[in-house]
Amino acid sequence: MMDWSDRHCRFFWRLLTRRALLYTEMVTTGALIHGERERFLHYNDAEHPVALQLGGSDPAELARCARWAQDWGYDEVNLNCGCPSDRVQSGMFGACLMARPQLVADCVAAMRDACDLPVTVKHRIGIDAMEHYEELAAFVEPVAAAGCEVFIVHARKAWLQGLSPKENREIPPLNYPWVYRLKRDFPQLTIVLNGGIQSLEECEEHLRHVDGVMLGREAYQNPWLLADADRRLFGVDNPAACRDDVLRALLPYIETHLAGGGRLNHVTRHLLGLYQGVPGARRFRRHLSENAFRPEAGADVLRRAQQLVGERGRRPTTTTEAASTTL
Repeated sequence: MMDWSDRHCRFFWRLLTRRALLYTEMVTTGALIHGERERFLHYNDAEHPVALQLGGSDPAELARCARWAQDWGYDEVNLNCGCPSDRVQSGMFGACLMARPQLVADCVAAMRDACDLPVTVKHRIGIDAMEHYEELAAFVEPVAAAGCEVFIVHARKAWLQGLSPKENREIPPLNYPWVYRLKRDFPQLTIVLNGGIQSLEECEEHLRHVDGVMLGREAYQNPWLLADADRRLFGVDNPAACRDDVLRALLPYIETHLAGGGRLNHVTRHLLGLYQGVPGARRFRRHLSENAFRPEAGADVLRRAQQLVGERGRRPTTTTEAASTTL
């Protein structure tokens, strides 16, 4: 979710679900140590619970960043061992770390020593020539021994050569049974399944076998699917009855962002899928795409886009309209 699940996106998601754990986009240790740390770590208090996702492979650097995660008040710090892009491979982090489980274990141990936050790992079921379940288990075992208790498992392999990051999200086949087996073989661990989940019904089925589910692309492309997550998955009331409620709740945040010198499209680029499937959704997207990027664009651009949507977008949530999962 690099360049996608930024603080504006997460604030928007929080208006749809109060209970889902939100993850930041992956931030490299180098960006925090040598870059604009405040820009990368800043978030809105309304985002809680929120986890900081780190990319790196140097135990000392990850420990330093884990301490900052605690100092800034994050609820969890996560080490990404699943991103397959070329730019992360060249820095020796992301999915290529699955070939070095002991290094990952050393990183986890250093992070745990540096902070009191839960230290979790997100990874694939394998990379490249890893063809057997036993190789997945051989990655998890030493990392768990180092103190990691939560593993978020993308149920696809990653091919580090020959496939683009986009292709790595779609071409390698999903293998949910391996993730289910991981939970059976390591019952003491919290196993969270990620990859290809598109509905709450699917989430409920997976939750018969694992402890949690993670949703990324579907939450971004069709965010209203999250609107029934609190009721269906957590047994509490949903925060929003209809899409218009969400935009009304978002307007004060947008006004504050604009008053601080921000641009409207910093926020509205994350809203384009909100009215997916509703009459007028295309007009909503077009109006924002054509106008929100302008330097002078204000909240009235969003209000006008909202007016272009048909009445169905203003009806309360129903169980058939809203279906998705946690992030």
